[in-house]
Amino acid sequence: MAESTSLLFNPRTYDPAHFDPETRRLLRATVDWFEARGKRRLIQDYRSRVWLADFLEFAAKEELFATFLTPASAAAGDGDRRWDTARIAALNEIFGFYGLDYWYAWQVTVLGLGPVWQSDNADARERAAGLLAQGEVFAFGLSERTHGADIYSTDMLLEPDADVPGGFRATGSKYYTGNGNAAGLVSVFGRRTDVEGPDGYVFFAADSRHPAYHLRKNVVDSSKFVSEFHLEDYPVAPADVLHTGRAAFDAALNTVNVGKFNLCTASIGICEHAMYEAVTHATNRILYGRPVTAFPHVRRELTDAYVRLVGMKLFSDRAVDYFRSAGPDDRRYLLFNPMTKMKVTTEGEKVIDLMWDVIAAKGFEKDTYFAQAAVEIRGLPKLEGTVHVNLALILKFLRNHLLDPVDHPPVPTRLDAADDAFLFRQGPARGLGSVRFHDWRTAFDAYAEVPNVARFREQADALCAFVETSAPDEEQSRDLDLLLAVGQLFALVVHGQLILEQARLTGLDEELLDELFAVLVRDFSAHAVELHGKDSAAEAQQEWALGAVRRPVVDTARSTRIWERVEALSGAYEMAP
Repeated sequence: MAESTSLLFNPRTYDPAHFDPETRRLLRATVDWFEARGKRRLIQDYRSRVWLADFLEFAAKEELFATFLTPASAAAGDGDRRWDTARIAALNEIFGFYGLDYWYAWQVTVLGLGPVWQSDNADARERAAGLLAQGEVFAFGLSERTHGADIYSTDMLLEPDADVPGGFRATGSKYYTGNGNAAGLVSVFGRRTDVEGPDGYVFFAADSRHPAYHLRKNVVDSSKFVSEFHLEDYPVAPADVLHTGRAAFDAALNTVNVGKFNLCTASIGICEHAMYEAVTHATNRILYGRPVTAFPHVRRELTDAYVRLVGMKLFSDRAVDYFRSAGPDDRRYLLFNPMTKMKVTTEGEKVIDLMWDVIAAKGFEKDTYFAQAAVEIRGLPKLEGTVHVNLALILKFLRNHLLDPVDHPPVPTRLDAADDAFLFRQGPARGLGSVRFHDWRTAFDAYAEVPNVARFREQADALCAFVETSAPDEEQSRDLDLLLAVGQLFALVVHGQLILEQARLTGLDEELLDELFAVLVRDFSAHAVELHGKDSAAEAQQEWALGAVRRPVVDTARSTRIWERVEALSGAYEMAP
């Protein structure tokens, strides 16, 4: 049992010994707070849609957000306070495990802080650090009801204030703003009325308690307070201005770069809790005189769910290293980041669906965590840019990544207690075509003897040939439906690469890796068939697509042994009542 459960977060045995003492204490204290609360109260709060006041009281008392979300440059010498992506990822997983509502209040605070920590406004930075220390939450006022996240078209208008040199009066509404009901500071994106074009953009800090800030409603039926708010002649002093001009635009995109990384580990936490419930139920359920898990399709579905979840964790853990090691000359994170947002979260949906097919009606029962997991897992692929938006972003790196590698120093595992300062000085949000990558083949070469890794490598090599000989032409390049099918194939190669890198770093056993890559071979074949069926696919592309279909290497004994690991999850964890 220990071998299978050690790969998943288990509150019973959780001890993040790889972190420094204060991080370990806070992570464990968070787990203990939820465990003491119990499953019944957790579900009751979720269903009654209450605001998370008691959770935020706990977080304030422990200075949880202040410790994890204050960069060293604003920490006034407190050595425990830093922006450390490794421990942030660990906390995301815990919040996802217990409920996405808790994660969301934290996530929106991350987004609200992004423009502040990127700003040169020392007053605003000091104010934000003080608010964090007091236990306040933050908000990110970017999206609008009419324009969504189309920040080129913002209707939040700033009129120069004749009474305040360098000041403005802001009028306009924002939509989909989490924590908008309680945020001590809301980072708001708008544009000046007296300046045309990108030079007119402004990011400024607002206070949700100000009389000119009008909270209209929570736009979702949830404890997550996803607000619509309106500013009416809101006074914006020079001390409130965070960014102006193109820098404000860059701050918006770079903040999303930082924030959307959190979605993958939240998805992992949801799937982990749901998996304990699903496997425990299935192994104890008798159907037609036999345990449900005696049926071959049930074993296959639960095994697929398990190995997909392991793949999610391996990819996300490795992506942390590239995020933390990024700098002006190494921006590989700009590919791996939307991959975590798009690929890991959609894998999470598949994991839940596979388990739900097994437990069926049980997944609707009101006293299960699974019932909320099945709902909440859907949101993560749709936040911080849709799957399609992030897939289109991933495509920008396809040729450089597959065909034109360069030498990069090896990136080590990054669990050190360091401040990830570069995330708040990413610079202009452009130049993606100049980002270069190390050779993806190296990770595959290290596992060339693993049958399904070798089989998948055939498909990856075939994709390189496709890009060189049958890539979409100019007309097809305007057909996003076709391009997204190509993007799914490319995403699988990147997914497999980082999984293999992390497997090597952690010593993951090859049998589990083989079973995981059997799933990825099937996925690649399915996306190739999808490409074959696209309306605009040329004849050569259709032929290539069918030629890229592969059958995984079947090993019944291997699959049985992996199933035994899944079965061992039964009863390994159940939340206290």
